[in-house]
Amino acid sequence: MQIEFDYLTGFGNYFQSEAESGALNKNQNSPQSHHLGLYAEQLSGSAFTANRSENAFSWLYRINPSVKHSEFKPYKHDTLIKPDANFPTPPTQMRWDPLPHQDKELDFIDGLVAFANNGSELSKQGSAIHLYSINKSMGNKFFYNSDGEMLIVPFEGTLVFHTEFGSLALESSEIIVIPRGVKFTVDINSENARGYICENFGVPFKLPELGIIGANGLANPRHFEIPTANYIDKNGNFKLINKFQGNLWQADMGHCPLDVVAWHGNYTPFKYDLKKFNTINTVSFDHPDPSIFTVLTSPSDIDGTANLDFVIFPSRWMVATNTFRPPYYHRNTMNEYMGLIYGKYDAKESGFVPGGATLHNCMTAHGPDAESFDSAKNKNLQPEYYENTLAFMFESKLSWQLTKFALQTKIRQHDYLECWQELGNNFQSKIVCKS
Repeated sequence: MQIEFDYLTGFGNYFQSEAESGALNKNQNSPQSHHLGLYAEQLSGSAFTANRSENAFSWLYRINPSVKHSEFKPYKHDTLIKPDANFPTPPTQMRWDPLPHQDKELDFIDGLVAFANNGSELSKQGSAIHLYSINKSMGNKFFYNSDGEMLIVPFEGTLVFHTEFGSLALESSEIIVIPRGVKFTVDINSENARGYICENFGVPFKLPELGIIGANGLANPRHFEIPTANYIDKNGNFKLINKFQGNLWQADMGHCPLDVVAWHGNYTPFKYDLKKFNTINTVSFDHPDPSIFTVLTSPSDIDGTANLDFVIFPSRWMVATNTFRPPYYHRNTMNEYMGLIYGKYDAKESGFVPGGATLHNCMTAHGPDAESFDSAKNKNLQPEYYENTLAFMFESKLSWQLTKFALQTKIRQHDYLECWQELGNNFQSKIVCKS
């Protein structure tokens, strides 16, 4: 299938796409009879009465209505399991190696591994973190998520997401967001594919406000891409999988659910190349707060405090004078899950590798390891370019609760705390003690 896309010109804008000329109605969303015999169906990602600037919906003109499927029955999944109260999450700093390649065939759904959770699908707040390690396309299986939108962050392999709206290819350094309720299937175009997923239960992602930065900077709306309508008119045996209230369900369908001939609206999948992020940084001294690296944000009911922020640390110039350049030691109210897409992160000289992760929950101290501290403390400061590096962070006001897998897996580095133990006492008092 040929992959085509349009550029997303701004969240809240309106888009339209048709795979056959004239499939979109010019004047009515739901005519009495569509001239091509298509069914009109509205997909709403917000309440009907949401403010106009936040009202998310699209009209889909499809060959078969979505309601044509069998009764949903449980879909067995051994690794998509929520945190267990019998395995409480300690405040200890934690680090993990990458999820290994699989020794059996697994597609995008069966290859999901639940890692952490800090909210509730029922209350529509918070989010969950999953990992994936796959080696197989989904074939005649299709998926949609009733619990939240999905932000997919690959670090290995190439995937193609075929959605109701069209198709988007995804490689390392790119991200894709699949809105709540959108049906899709995933093809793998490499031997293996691995990455991270953040399932957002709360307010859908949007671009952060720029405030005093002004009109330009960070993620530019013109660099976001959306799919072009590209339908499949095919009958057969298809399986529709749904995530609902934390559980997976399956139903049979006699037709391919990606049969949307045309669509218009503002509720659509989109992707973004993180290499296009316009980084803001200091040109004098000290550190601006890491909020300057925010790509997308899901606001909470507390102004200025995110349900979830997606933050990146890309290649960039560092020019601060008389400044300790790696991230300073800190404790904060937010909760930070960090991953590495490629390269090396400047605060960890070793142990933090692509596909790996760290977790520093609320008020848990963290910062550069001893080796990074000594190197940065003694460095002759010159302008330097941090090249070929891309780390990210899922940052939330809600504490991450780990699954039993995350706590007990062999890929957890139980010696992580050792990286700080060589930090010595360098204090040199100027008080003269008198006997």
